[in-house]
Amino acid sequence: MKKMVLAAVGGIVAGALLTTQIAGPLIAQEASKDKSVYEQLDLFGDVFERIRGQYVEAPDSQKLIEAAIGGMLTSLDPHSSYMNAKDFAAMQVQTKGEFGGVGIEVTQQDGYIKVVSPIDGTPADKAGIQTGDMISHVNGQSVLGLNLDQAVDLMRGPVGSEIVITVEREAVKDPFDVSIIRDTIKVAAVKGRTVGNTVVLRIASFTDQTYPDLEKEMKKQIEAAGGMDKVNGFVIDLRNDPGGLLTQAIKVSDAFLTEGEIVSTRGRNPEDNERYNATAGDEAMGKPMVVLINGGSASASEIVTGALQDHRRAIVVGTKSFGKGSVQTIIPVRGEGAMRLTTARYYTPSGRSIQALGIMPDIVVAQPAVDPNAKPADDAAKSAADKTISEADLRGAISNDSMTDDEKKQLEEDRARTEDAAKLRDEDYQLAYAVDILRGLSAVAPQP
Repeated sequence: MKKMVLAAVGGIVAGALLTTQIAGPLIAQEASKDKSVYEQLDLFGDVFERIRGQYVEAPDSQKLIEAAIGGMLTSLDPHSSYMNAKDFAAMQVQTKGEFGGVGIEVTQQDGYIKVVSPIDGTPADKAGIQTGDMISHVNGQSVLGLNLDQAVDLMRGPVGSEIVITVEREAVKDPFDVSIIRDTIKVAAVKGRTVGNTVVLRIASFTDQTYPDLEKEMKKQIEAAGGMDKVNGFVIDLRNDPGGLLTQAIKVSDAFLTEGEIVSTRGRNPEDNERYNATAGDEAMGKPMVVLINGGSASASEIVTGALQDHRRAIVVGTKSFGKGSVQTIIPVRGEGAMRLTTARYYTPSGRSIQALGIMPDIVVAQPAVDPNAKPADDAAKSAADKTISEADLRGAISNDSMTDDEKKQLEEDRARTEDAAKLRDEDYQLAYAVDILRGLSAVAPQP
């Protein structure tokens, strides 16, 4: 049966049988192990029949089997699971970049549902759900005792319907409820903007559309900046990007690397190991780069970050990433369902695994906490406080005769761009820090 690959940190790891000659005692040991396995399967059959025949109410046999399979997979690790036909179909839709729901990437921790990251612009994002939030109840029903897929099912529902989730947040003393209206989630994989002379590319997720969107946004923003000669560098914003398809992570990395390894995957059998290398060509044309990450940057995001960091192609700024360094393969099974099975770990070009460790930025910059009760500053008062007296303000000051009118105009335009970039600190301190790094590198770069 054909395997389908998902790379929420994904990878392609094909199964294989290893045939070799084994000594007699080893054969006996293997036979003993096989006998033990068959005895356990007989035990499962006995329990299943007892439940069917003696449970207080007639159970649904299909649900029993699916629950047993699900329990077997979830006992392995937090990312292995079973998907019935409905869930498998939903997952396939999601990787294409459009699906229904509230818009959060989640995992399981200590029985609770932990938010890896809200997806940009989704109902959950607009409702203020944050990376690291722990969801304890959905519509008043506790998620304790449920596996991840069961908890996610509780959060699914018709578009336009309301869902109330109970959130526990580290910085907040008591749990609180958040009301969210479900919607069709259309994920714009890449959004671009130009800040001064810096092109900022925000990658929200790794779907089928990520690399095509990256190419389109790069071209658009370079033109907005006045051409590549005017661009001083690129910021790749991977904060709160939960990952997605391995193939897209490789393409995004390859866009900025000209040679060398991007990522490798290593499974149980050496013959299943894979290595992915960069091809010639750098779409940023060697311009300096900064990658922004935080605790919500996971899987495919970490693949891109690790590749660019190890090759010293980009400066990594922000806070430590999530640390999901395992590879899941989606394997279709009977009944049109599938199992998501952890089949390998992935390694950055330097050979490091970030599983449970994450990627540490080259420069650690935390995003300042925002006080929701703080009153906005009065614009007029702020403007007055920031106003300083300069030589040009003095009565009778002589003029500057070293610059032409065109040069003065260019200076004022450059000054305005610099001031606009400085205002970014109030909006997004981490992004402003990244932009400042590129501006600083540009200031000391050799002139042609």
